[in-house]
Amino acid sequence: MSNVISFKINDNQPNIQGNVSPAVNNQVIVPKIKSTVYVHSLAAVIGNVYLGDRVTVAPGASIRGDEYQPIWVGNDANVQDNVVLHALETYDQDALVEETVVEVDGNYYGIYIDECVSLTPQCQVYGPVSIGAGTFVGMQSLVFRATVGKNCVIEPKALVMGVDITDDRYVPAGALITTQAAADSLPLISQGYPFKNMSRVAAGSQKSKTRKRPRVA
Repeated sequence: MSNVISFKINDNQPNIQGNVSPAVNNQVIVPKIKSTVYVHSLAAVIGNVYLGDRVTVAPGASIRGDEYQPIWVGNDANVQDNVVLHALETYDQDALVEETVVEVDGNYYGIYIDECVSLTPQCQVYGPVSIGAGTFVGMQSLVFRATVGKNCVIEPKALVMGVDITDDRYVPAGALITTQAAADSLPLISQGYPFKNMSRVAAGSQKSKTRKRPRVA
């Protein structure tokens, strides 16, 4: 559990800043943000956070990687209005707490959001969580202590907790998925499923709008 990513590139924007050094983690780390990222001035990005190319962070969003870190958001993901990315404590006196991280390609994260993921208004992602590429997380849904595969759809107001969801599944609106049996029985996304391409559409729209847009404070 030693190769934990650290991001240490300074950014002077007032809403993008290093964490306040907490008792459980003595490192103060500032976010690493690609030049093609758009972060609205009413959003907050704090601590050990990585935002990849063409990520959009909308007003009211909070991405807080202090003792709950690191948080990774991949290329072309969008973090929409009032989304919260937070996690359980990943360190105790500078020692990594294994049960509160997810492993992706040999690295460990409090939250890992892959490429082209859409996090829609008021959803909450509370780590340890990983969400696969092309997945859509619906409005006011909650994902906690879970892994979600690629090209999934979590419909609005669903709860996903303590489970692993495989690729190409959808969670019906308002569903409570809190056992692995429930996760394993989720329906596959078919050609006729009406929300099949939701995340891809959002990511494609974002690419066209953010490719040359400067980051703002």
